[in-house]
Amino acid sequence: MTNKYLDLVQKEDQQVNRLFRFLGVKIIKISSEEVIFSLPTSEDLTQGNGVIAGGILSTLMDEAMAHVVMANLEGTTNIATIDMTVRFFKPAKGNELTARATLKKPGRKIVFTHAVVTDGMTTLADADASFIILG
Repeated sequence: MTNKYLDLVQKEDQQVNRLFRFLGVKIIKISSEEVIFSLPTSEDLTQGNGVIAGGILSTLMDEAMAHVVMANLEGTTNIATIDMTVRFFKPAKGNELTARATLKKPGRKIVFTHAVVTDGMTTLADADASFIILG
């Protein structure tokens, strides 16, 4: 992996992804085969019904899928999500969420990905997304 951003974002005191710092996302693995992120949950991430907001799960999966795309590119991080379909299966109530993303179909301009979010035991949601390589 020869990508400066991916090298920097994996450092303990990373400063290149403010969203990760804000949410508390922990990088477990970044490789061209898969990306795994974890997110310790807190009451600050819950909606009015007391469960983790669906947007948090969606964000975690979107970020994981974007990073697996970047891990398959030489040097560029200039990509954007084109579309994402999310399916929710169970409410998220656990202490930690884990997102795992993989490439479904690489392409020269468009890349297709898949992600799953679990609470360690149960699949809570999954997503499919496509990304455009901008440069």
